[in-house]
Amino acid sequence: MLMPSRTKFRKVRKGRIRGVATSGNYIAYGEFALQSLDNERITARQIEAARQAMTRYIKRGGKIWIRIFPHTPVTRKPLDVKMGSGKGSPEFFVAKVRPGTVLFEMQGVSEDIAREAMRLAGNKLPIKTRFIRREEV
Repeated sequence: MLMPSRTKFRKVRKGRIRGVATSGNYIAYGEFALQSLDNERITARQIEAARQAMTRYIKRGGKIWIRIFPHTPVTRKPLDVKMGSGKGSPEFFVAKVRPGTVLFEMQGVSEDIAREAMRLAGNKLPIKTRFIRREEV
């Protein structure tokens, strides 16, 4: 599973995800891509599930790039703990995604296979996504 090897701070504040993506909103490596249409936090487990679904469908043919990384720690308090007594300990990591962010890229397979693989991956994610392809200049 994806997670940072080390972070500057153990815990971060929740924050808000507003606006549209200004970086990471174009196809950089592959020919086809999956682009987000919502803003949401995507967990490392969800990213891994989507990656496995795509890899399994294309039968390890072609190449896949993951364009998002879960940097942000999310804390949780244990069950049956009273209010107060500080912030909980980090439980998992998330990637904050804005509308327009390219999540995955793929090349080396036909468009039909890529489209179906991306659809399967999109079903594993908590956001609406769309399939895009590189415009040749």
